[in-house]
Amino acid sequence: MHPDPARKVAASKTLQFIEQSTAHWLMSGGAMPVVVPCALGGESSFQITGADYAQTLDGLVLHGGADLWPGSYGQTAVRPEWNGDALRDAYEIELTNAFVAVGKPVFGICRGLQLINVAFGGTLFQDLETQAPGARVHMDRPIYERNLHAIDIVAGTKLEQLLGNPENTKINSIHHQGIRDLAPDFVVEARCSEDGVIEAIRHSKLPYVAGVQWHPELHRPEHGVLNDSPLLFDFLAAAHQVRLKQQPRIKT
Repeated sequence: MHPDPARKVAASKTLQFIEQSTAHWLMSGGAMPVVVPCALGGESSFQITGADYAQTLDGLVLHGGADLWPGSYGQTAVRPEWNGDALRDAYEIELTNAFVAVGKPVFGICRGLQLINVAFGGTLFQDLETQAPGARVHMDRPIYERNLHAIDIVAGTKLEQLLGNPENTKINSIHHQGIRDLAPDFVVEARCSEDGVIEAIRHSKLPYVAGVQWHPELHRPEHGVLNDSPLLFDFLAAAHQVRLKQQPRIKT
């Protein structure tokens, strides 16, 4: 959610959007992405809740964007610019809980991974560079998605099952925050090879709640990165199974 003061009017407008690259990534797998507008923070009383979306849609993708509000994990912002988006946190946590409650898959990208960790009781480094000794530069704005590093995929995890043992494990790195305390019942599926920062997680008990710290939707073959397309198709397969279970059976 972003207030737009560009127009010189009495009241600003608020924009709600999905990054085009994320929408196209989902569409490349045959899915139809639907933007889920925030129903919090308005002046009116709304009847629509996260539970309504969870009943209607097949799965939830939490995409990247602004920092999380440190208050969402029991901290105060060390710097004003790290104050994040509290309203977005609240709504995305509501959505996450709603989709989990009905057994539908949830996948987090970058901020989405961090949101999932916080929603289940974990915490974050507000800034890896200043709070995580030895951390590499995970956010290099001039080169953005071309800031690459390798990951170590944890043996025996679902991520290893999906990706195998690829020769190229480079992923993009576009974040300055990261997981500090892992939420209960989650397992680490990948770490940065250089500094051990958590790069992928998955809930060990629920059917499908997982996230990655990198942006698979921004991976370009010419950048020489990991082929992580199995992540997309695994998520969509889980969503498809949910839909099949919900389809009414025709009595003969």
